[in-house]
Amino acid sequence: MKTTPEHDKRIANITFASVYPHYIKKVESKGRTLAELHQVIGWLTGFDIQKLQKLIEEKATFETFFNKAALNPNAELITGVICGYRIEDIETPLTKQIRYLDKLIDELAKGKKMEKILRQ
Repeated sequence: MKTTPEHDKRIANITFASVYPHYIKKVESKGRTLAELHQVIGWLTGFDIQKLQKLIEEKATFETFFNKAALNPNAELITGVICGYRIEDIETPLTKQIRYLDKLIDELAKGKKMEKILRQ
């Protein structure tokens, strides 16, 4: 997927703190827990709850969020379609990383087993 520079800039400047409550609502409304959400985010990024909270308080953009992340080497195993885009075809690294996170949270909300979500 090719994106425009405007699209890439817009998505990079979204704050994680502005999207995080939506992640919580999505998973909790489907019977999953905040602890499971944090486990998924931690698996992808390497962030523990303290680091995650600090980034939320700092209102870190997605660009900053993923620049500080230690992306899991198995993140490349995350494939499929999210938000109408096939993850494997996304060319912009930051956009791909954000879609990785979206896909994991979507799988969590859909009731997938944690072992499958975490690509174990």
